[in-house]
Parts: sequence; C-alpha cells; structure tokens
Amino acid sequence: MASIKFDDGNTNSGSQVGINNGVINVQTEQPEPRPSPLSTVPFPPDPDFVSRDQILDQIHEKALISGCKIVLFGLGGVGKTQIVIEYAHQVRRNSPETWVFWVHASNAARCEKSLRDLADRVKIPGRQDRNVDIFQLVGNWLQDETIGKWVLILDNVDDDGLIRNPSSTGQGSQNLETISLSNDITTTQPPLRPLLQSSNGFIIITSRSRRVGLDIAGHRNLIEVRPMEKLEAIDLLQRKLNIPAERGSTEQLVEALELMPLAIIQAAGYITHQPRCSVLQYLEKIQKSDRAAMRLLDYEAGLLSRDWDAKNSILLTWQVSFDYIQNVRPSAAGLLSLMSFFDRQGIQESVLRVQQTQQLNECSDSEIATDSSSEGEEGEDCPSGEDDNNSSGGDEGSSSEFDLEQSFEEDIALLCDYSLISIGESNTVLTMHRLVQLTVRTWLKTHGQLEQWKEKFINNLNHEFPTGDHENWEECRSLLPHVILAVSQQPESNDYLRQWASLLYRGAWYTREIGSFADSREMALRSRKQRVKILGEEDEMTIASTVQLGMAYFLAGQWKKAEELQMQVIKTRATKLSADHPDTLTSMNNLALTYVAQGRWEEAEKIQMQVIKTRATKLSADRPDTPTSMHNLALTYTAQGRWDEAEELQVQAVEMSTTKLGADHPDTLPSMNNLALIYTKQGRLEEAEKIQMQVIRTRATKLSADHPDTLTSMNNLALTYMAQGRWEEAEKIQIQVIKTRATKLSADHPATLTSMNNLASTYTEQGRWDEAEELQVQAVEMSTTKLGADHPNTLTSMNNLALTYAEQGRWEEAEKIQMQVMKTRATKLSADHPDMLSGMNNLALTYAEQGRWEEAEKIQMQFMKTRTTKLSADHPGMLVSMANLAKIWKNTGRHAEAVDLLTTCVAKEQRILGPVHPYTVSDTKTLLEWETGGEN
Repeated sequence: MASIKFDDGNTNSGSQVGINNGVINVQTEQPEPRPSPLSTVPFPPDPDFVSRDQILDQIHEKALISGCKIVLFGLGGVGKTQIVIEYAHQVRRNSPETWVFWVHASNAARCEKSLRDLADRVKIPGRQDRNVDIFQLVGNWLQDETIGKWVLILDNVDDDGLIRNPSSTGQGSQNLETISLSNDITTTQPPLRPLLQSSNGFIIITSRSRRVGLDIAGHRNLIEVRPMEKLEAIDLLQRKLNIPAERGSTEQLVEALELMPLAIIQAAGYITHQPRCSVLQYLEKIQKSDRAAMRLLDYEAGLLSRDWDAKNSILLTWQVSFDYIQNVRPSAAGLLSLMSFFDRQGIQESVLRVQQTQQLNECSDSEIATDSSSEGEEGEDCPSGEDDNNSSGGDEGSSSEFDLEQSFEEDIALLCDYSLISIGESNTVLTMHRLVQLTVRTWLKTHGQLEQWKEKFINNLNHEFPTGDHENWEECRSLLPHVILAVSQQPESNDYLRQWASLLYRGAWYTREIGSFADSREMALRSRKQRVKILGEEDEMTIASTVQLGMAYFLAGQWKKAEELQMQVIKTRATKLSADHPDTLTSMNNLALTYVAQGRWEEAEKIQMQVIKTRATKLSADRPDTPTSMHNLALTYTAQGRWDEAEELQVQAVEMSTTKLGADHPDTLPSMNNLALIYTKQGRLEEAEKIQMQVIRTRATKLSADHPDTLTSMNNLALTYMAQGRWEEAEKIQIQVIKTRATKLSADHPATLTSMNNLASTYTEQGRWDEAEELQVQAVEMSTTKLGADHPNTLTSMNNLALTYAEQGRWEEAEKIQMQVMKTRATKLSADHPDMLSGMNNLALTYAEQGRWEEAEKIQMQFMKTRTTKLSADHPGMLVSMANLAKIWKNTGRHAEAVDLLTTCVAKEQRILGPVHPYTVSDTKTLLEWETGGEN
C-alpha cells in the first residue's frame, strides 16, 4: 500500500511515496468569512461615568490623524481605563463600522492571551497554529487596509520590557503583575512592536509610566490623566452613593481622598454596603489615624468596569507600583520610602540627600586616613600600575559624587514617570500624594521596614533644620511643615530619640519666634521629656529644653507653670554654672517677665535690677542682651505707672538695638512698640502713632500680619486712636485683633481678654452700652477664671464694667464693683498708680451722677492732686479730670469757678486734642450752655 505523509512541523521532513490502492484525501484550510466590525471591549458602559470632557476631546481630536498612537498615563486609580472605556463605547455608538479591539497588556502572558482571543473573534487566518507569533500575526492583519477603520486599546502597558526588550513572550520581563505563561515562543523584537507599526488605525495605550508613553508616542501624543476636578469628584461620589449626602461633607471627603476616582468609588462602595456609615462618619474615620485610613483604603469594592486582574483597592493598586519599583530600582523605592514621612508638599531636595552627603564625607574621611597611613599600606591600596595616590583618591571621590548625583536623578525620574511624585515650581522641591505616602508607609510596616525609614527621616531633618535665630527663619519656614509631622514620629532607639529631641527643641524655638505658641509648647514638652529620660534633669541640653518649655508656657498665659520651670532652671544653672553666669542671668530675666505678667511688679523689679547690675559689672556693657534687660525693666516701670523712668530706659534700649541690629530687626521692634505705648500713656499721641504705624508695617512684613507681636502693636495703635477720639478706627482694629487672637492664641488667652476689654471701652465711649456690657461681663468671668479675681487685668475689666453700669444709670451696681476694685488695688498698688487714680475718678463720677456732690468733689480733688505728681498739666487724663471737677462745682453752686475751670480745660483741649475731638466738642458745647444760661 502506498502512502503520502505531509510535513507536520517536526524535525523529520520530506515525503515518502509508495503504492496506494485506496483514495487519497488531502484537507486544506478553507478561508473563513470575516465578521462584521465588532467590539471586544470587555466592560459595559458605566452609567455613573463622570465625563472628563477635556481628555475625551483630546482623544477624539487625535483619532482624526491616521495611524496616530496616543498614551494616557497617570497614577494607578486615576481613571485612565474608565476614560478609554467611555471613548470605546462612544466610537461604537457613533461609528458602528469601526472595529474596537481591547487588549489586556499588563504583562506578556495576558497580552498574548488577549491577542489570541481577538484573533479568534475576528477569524484571522493562521491563528490555529499554536506556535505562531501572535503579536506578529495580529500586527500584520491590522495593516490590511481592507479590514476598514479600527481602534486598538492596549490597557495597562506598565512594563517597558514589552516595548524595549527583545525577549520570549513565554518568559516575559519584569512587570507589575505576576506572569504565568503556557508557551515559550522565541521572538527577535519587543513583543508589542508589531502591533505599533500599523499606520491604518488608531491606537490608545494606558500606562502608569510616562517613560513607556514617551517610548511609544513621543511628547506630542502624551496625555497625562490627573486627579479629577473637585466638582467632577463630588459628582462621581454622589452618583455612586445610594444614599443622599450633604454637599459639605462630600466636598470634604473627596478632598481627603485627593480627588482620586478609584478611592472615591471605593469609599462609596464601603458606605453603601455599611448601612450605619454616612459620608461624614467615613470622613471622620479616614481622618482619625493612619491605621483607620489604611483599613478603609484596603477595602475592595467589586467594580464591573475594572479588569479582574487589577486591584479594586487604591492601597493595593499603588502597592503594585511600589513592588515593581522595588524590584527594578531599589534605590528609587528607598527614596519614595523616605519621602513618605515628610509633609506631602514642599519636600526639599537637600533634606532628601543628607545620606549622600554623609556618604561622600565618609569617603573623604577614608581618603584622608589612607594618605596618613604607612607607605606599604598606600602601595597596597594603589591600583596596579598607578603611583599617584592623591590623584587616584581624587578620581574616586569625584566618581563617587557623580555616581550618587546620577543615581539620585534616575530615582527621581522613575518616580515621576509613575506619577508617584511630582516636581514643584522649583526644580529642587518635590511633592507627593498624601494617600501614596500612606500606602508606602503601610507597605513598609508590612515588610518590617517602617522604623528604619522613620529613623532616616528623623536623621535627615535633624541634620537640616537650623536654630530659631532670625537669620535662619527662611530656611526654618520651608522645613517647618516636616518638623510638625515629626512630632508624631517618635523613634524607638535612644540614638534617634536624642536626634528627635534635638529637632523638636529647635522646632520649639522657631515656632515660638513666629508666634505659633501651641506648636512650640508641644515640641518643647516632648523634647524635654525625652532629654530628662535619656540625659537627666540637670544636663545642659535638658535645661535648654526646659527653658523653651517655660517660655512656651509664659507666652500661652500659663504663668504658674512657667514660673515653676524657671525657678528650677535658675537653681540648676546657679549651681552648675554660677549665679552670675550669662545663662543664669537670662533665666532670671525670664522669671522677672513672668512676675510682671502676674502683676508682681516689685518682685520683678528686684530681679531685673540685680540682673542689670551683674551684667554691668561682670560682663561687657555692649552685649546683645543688655538692651533686652533695659527693655524688660522698662516694662515693669510702665506697668507701675512710672512712665518717665520707663521712657528713659526704652529710649536707650531702642538706640542700642538699632545700632547693633538695625531698626527693623525683630529684637529692636519690641522696644519701639513699648516706647510708643509709653508716649500714648503720657498723652504724646502723635509721636506714639508715628512709631506704632512703623512697627506694624515692619512686623507684618518681617513676621506676619497675624503674628502675636503684630497684633500687640495693632492693639496699642487702637489705644492711641481711642485717646484721640477716633472711635470707629479703633473699633475696626480691635475687632480684627480679637478675632485673630482668639484663633491664633485662644479665646481665653490674656491677650485676647485685653482686646475684648479695650473694644468694650470703645463701645462705652460711643454710647453702645449694651454691647459694651456683654463683652465686659464675658471678659470679667474669663479673666477671673484664667488669671484670678485679684489680677490687675481682672480688676481693669471690673472697673470698666462698673463704668458701663454707671453710664446706664445702674449706680448701686457700679458703686459696689468700684469699691471692691479700689479695696483690692489698694493692697497691691501704690496710691499714685494710674490704675488707682482711674478707679478714684470713676467712683467720683458715680457719686456725682447720684447727686452726692461733696463725696464726689472730695475724691476728685484728691485724684487731681495725686495725678499732678504723675502727669503733666497737659496730659489728656488731666483734662478729663478738670472737666469732671468743673461739672461738680457747677452742681454745687460754684458757677463762676466752674466756668473758669472749664474755660481753661476747653482751651487746652482745642490745643492738645484738636477742635474735632469728641471731648473738645462735648466740653465746648457744655461751656457755651453755661455761659449763655447763667448760674442756672
């Protein structure tokens, strides 16, 4: 019997011919009819899709160019695939004659399977051969112009090996997903290359990698997909939720999720499937802690419009990218790990490269050691054939520096390619999504690396963050957000706890200088706690932290706590250093300021005089702290009403600081500010206003418009306006100061209470007594609780409340408070203290309003006699007293004397206060009535 055998592809080839007595049947492959244009998109249209018209318009525009290839790139979960799904369905609706092909291209294996499925659907000849190069086969078919118009979508081309590396599709290259192949097909070109060579259709690629996009499409055809616009994100959340939600909470939630579509859909899925969870509750959970956020972001909602191989959790989606980077470039993964601890915005390149600097320094140290070793060791260290050790060492150092530089740049480029980080406005500043940071830290914790990278974060930041000296403020300002985050990143080992405490100490210093007292207190408290634990209470570094904490308590109005720490520091420094050591004297000075704030002026003055005397005899008179000592003593004199002595000291302090530091230095401005306040109290209002305006402008520029020192200057300017009768201007400033102080400091901070009291006085002067009373009652209650019933500030508030009661005709209530204030002040103040005199004047007015003229005159005469020793005859306060006494005389029948006294008073008011001042206008009108009305 004869037989015919055809080559079946085995190694044996050729034919065998013999005698065949039967029928010979030869079967050949018959051409199959080509189906009508169809779509292989595996996902239905999303009814909740929120149109991102700008991107879709770009795709439609590019589709008009024959043979165009475009790449949508961006962070995983940003919505690339959803946009392309929507575009694919739009094409089929608008152009049914256009083929739409969808290929899963996350790795070579999936890509191969997807192409074989495609070949089966469109019946490409030769597809049945399992050994055929399916990439080439489909690529060749796409070049056939007879098939008509088509769109090819390659989804998730994240592995650059698919377009760069000739390899076997059976082996593939390193990629983002696990590779599982059934064949081993040898190729001589990158797998996707045949698909990308056709010039007939339109190709859309989605990728997390910008580098992949550049390789495929070049710059012109790259479309970056960024997070959604806020309104788009809100719309998406509302569509995905099956329950109504308030606009405010949805807006906050999408912002917390950084406008990332997958995270928003994930949140909506969680809320929908948790009947007891609202949008607001979800928001509160995700903001509660990293741990709570990680649990929520790890939740996988089932998404029909997402590939089964892709992760439906934003956390897992990003960890896929991180795993890939960890595999292909560990140094880039390390950089991302480090960055995950910083504030997401404004991450300076310098603070990331500390390790590189330290490595170079170590290399330099090694070279120096080699140069100083024996000749034999040097000869052994030399490469063969080279004799110049110094030249060799220099080349190695230069090479090391270049290598580190190049490695860093390549790390940055890779992380930017995958949209995990971005470059800020300055090329030396980087940014990172907060949720990406959380994802990376989660990965680090899972792999036991969290503490390691936290330590590097602390080390780098401690290395870069300078002291709080004025000349360092710009650098401190840029790094402060990272330091604030470091507060909650306490390391475990003592070595790094030391660094952490040092960093927080300097952070407390700077935040105190810029008026962020709450941050300063928190940092100083933690720094001191660790230093006490590691170094002991008497170590100088511990004492430095204690000083910072004491100052933080002082500025926060917690004077008892400040005093306790300051006493402790003085005792320790006097023992370890000496009683006259500069640091001991500085601590004494700080304690004196605390006494001033508490109204303990005699104790403060005693310490301040001792400090000034010691500094003058033991230290140089031109030391920088000399003006500070003078300034502080002047503060005490001012509080005691000793304005002439205070002025003399403040003038000297201003001159010395201006000469040494400059007129606009932050340490000069306090003396200028207090000198202006003294001028206001002395009635030198034009001089005061001029200085106050200058100080406010400088402080707003050098510090900030809401810095506590700027607010103090504004408050004092308002006092000057009040003395000038410019009530509306004063009110406007006072309202602004109260609002800012309540936010910046606290509603019950002593400075805020002072502002409330001053505004109430302005209302009283304007006749707005109900408003004044409301503020004053509140100020008295809060001041009594915060400072004590006998604190000078509390007594001032009570005195002003009594004045308002008097204006309202509530004489008994007013008199009761005034008597109480006078009695308490008499035990604490001298008889001629301005506050005592003010109380006397107000009590006299109360008596006068009740018709108790003799009592009123007696107090008023005593008041004027005492006040003459403290004030000049032209002081505005003296003019008020003259007018009050004249009114008392008028009501006791001493008409002529009253007219004479008021005439003198009005003449002075017109000259000193001006003809339009409210006091001048009022007293002029009264005088005219007296003169025209006679003795009646």
